[in-house]
Order: sequence, then C-alpha cells, then structure tokens
Amino acid sequence: MATMVLDIGGTAIKSGIFAGGAVTELKETPTEALQGGPHVVDRAKSIIAGYQKHCPFDRIGISTAGQVDPIKGCIIYANENIPGYTGTMLKDIMQEEFHVPVAVENDVNAAAIGEASFGAGRGQKDFVCLTYGTGVGGAMFLNGELYSGSSYSAGEFGGIVVHPENRDPEQDFFSGCYERYASTTALVASAMGFDPSLSNGRAIFERQGEPEVQQIIDKWIMEIVYGLVTIIHMVNPSCAILGGGVLEQPYVLQRVKEKLIQNLMPSFRHVEIKKAELGNQAGMLGAAMLKGISRA
Repeated sequence: MATMVLDIGGTAIKSGIFAGGAVTELKETPTEALQGGPHVVDRAKSIIAGYQKHCPFDRIGISTAGQVDPIKGCIIYANENIPGYTGTMLKDIMQEEFHVPVAVENDVNAAAIGEASFGAGRGQKDFVCLTYGTGVGGAMFLNGELYSGSSYSAGEFGGIVVHPENRDPEQDFFSGCYERYASTTALVASAMGFDPSLSNGRAIFERQGEPEVQQIIDKWIMEIVYGLVTIIHMVNPSCAILGGGVLEQPYVLQRVKEKLIQNLMPSFRHVEIKKAELGNQAGMLGAAMLKGISRA
C-alpha cells in the first residue's frame, strides 16, 4: 500500500503519496504558520483528508519544523516561526483522526534519512547533513543509524559558538552562533547592508562579478567553513552533505571544499563534501522511511 507523506515547514506544507520508491501526487500548500500551531495542524488534517478521498493510504509519515520526540510523536520545541506549536501531540492527533499508524520526525532529520535511503548518503555509515537557509539545521548518521541524542535534539549545529565576542544569550540565544553567520539569512543581511536591493540569494549571485559582492560571498563562505571544521573534527564523518537553495550555486560548494581542506587536520581530510541530491523532496522521502511505518 501507500504512505501519506507531509513536510511541514514555516512557509509551506509539501505533501504527496509514497509508493514504489517515489513520491507522487505532489502538492504544496501555504502553512500560514503565524496563525499558530493549532491552525497548522488543522491545515495538515485538511490536506491529508483531501488525499484520502482519491489516494488510499495505510500509514502517514510527517517531517516537521521544530524539535521532535519521535517516540511520542510530539513537538518538543518550536520557535516563534510557528507560535503555539510546542507541545503539540502530532502523532496522537493524526492517528485519532485517520486511524492509521503515524510517525513524526524533525525536518532535517527526515531529510537526512531521505538522503541516506535515496540520495547523497547512500552507502555512507557515518555522515553529517546540514541545511543552510533561514537558519542552519543539522543531523548525524553514526554507524548507519540516525543519532538523536539523549533528548532527540542532536545535530543542533546552528548553536555552535563561532564568535564568542558577540555572545549575549539573554538578548539572543543564538548570538555569536553558527546560525547567525552561516545561514542564507546572514548572507542576505550582509548583502543588503551594501545594497538593499540584494534581498535574496539569486539577486546576490547575479552580481557576483562585482568585487564588493564577491567579498561578501567569500566572507560568508568562510563562516560556513568555520562551523564545518568544528563539526568534522568532532564527529569524524566520512561525508558531509550540504543542502539549501543557495548551495545550488556551484561556486559555493567548490569554494567550501577548497577552504575546508586547508583548515582540517591531515587525518580528517578524507571527508567527502557532497551536495544534497533530493531537493525539496528529501523530507517527504525521509518521512516515508520512518521507523514504525516503513516496510522497506
């Protein structure tokens, strides 16, 4: 039979039906996240009900923003991007509504599971997966298994302190942290400081030929490298998989590889740096493979 899969993000809820190793019946629905967690849950229910009418399924896999307890299927913590989402018992809610097994996982963990099963992580027993977007998300596979940590929150790489001189956790918990310097948000903020019209990654790279813009890009790439140096020296993975829309720029990945190798101890330089392969389907494919519902 088929698996109903959802990827709940701050901007959109991606959905589809997983069967035969692929996701079909793809849809994308605005999350309307600022209306709060209960509203997001109602939208997810409505999406699933819409599929149920014409695409029968016998289990549901959900990838979602926020820190997740995958055993209870609840949201441990979600920031202000989805107000009131913390504490949501998503698994129980969906099982009661649709009467099929449900599994829930954090979105970056789900993406890493997807990459391990279908993408850049195939054949890799020990790898890290990072996404660079609004923030910096991370996940780790150790000895062929997702490593969740003692409270299901391992891989919170965005919280690595890279600029302690700027640390002020009472004002901003992520002050001085990797997320504030290596995210796409950080790149755009720097670029807009030079020219307010550079309001997204595409606009920035269209003007990469300008020396000032090139300097902004190269400084941001070094921020990516600084965090990766710490992560790789700590975890010693065979592979680091990097994702996020701006990583589609070939210059970024190539420059990261060049600078990273220069900054690693020789015994760590075997690490392979790869671009995530699954794009915006990674979370859904990972959701289909979650323990408790997967029959693969």
